[in-house]
Amino acid sequence: MLAEFSIVPLDKGVSLSEYVSKVIDIVDNSDLDYQLTPMGTVVEGDWDEVMDLISDCHKEMRKYSDRVETKIIIDDRKGADNRLTGKIQSVEKKLGKKVEK
Repeated sequence: MLAEFSIVPLDKGVSLSEYVSKVIDIVDNSDLDYQLTPMGTVVEGDWDEVMDLISDCHKEMRKYSDRVETKIIIDDRKGADNRLTGKIQSVEKKLGKKVEK
C-alpha cells in the first residue's frame, strides 16, 4: 500500500523544516521506500509497517509541539507492488514521455 502523510506542529510558526527533518530522519532510517514531496511524504509497505512508522513520526513530533496535526491518505490496492515508482511509470508510458519532477 501507499500512504501519503504530513505531520505539522501547529505551534511552531511558519518555518517548519527544523521539525519536519526530525520526522524524515525516522522515515529515512526505516526499511520502507519513500518519497519526500514539498507537501508531505509518501511511503510504501504493508499496513502494519506503514502505520507503525506514521505513529512513530507523530510521537516524535509531539516531543516538540503541544498540538500536532497528522493527515494520512491511503491507496491500498490488492496484489500491487512497487507502486511508488510504478504509478508514475504507468502515466509516463501513456504520455510517451517522462514527466517533470
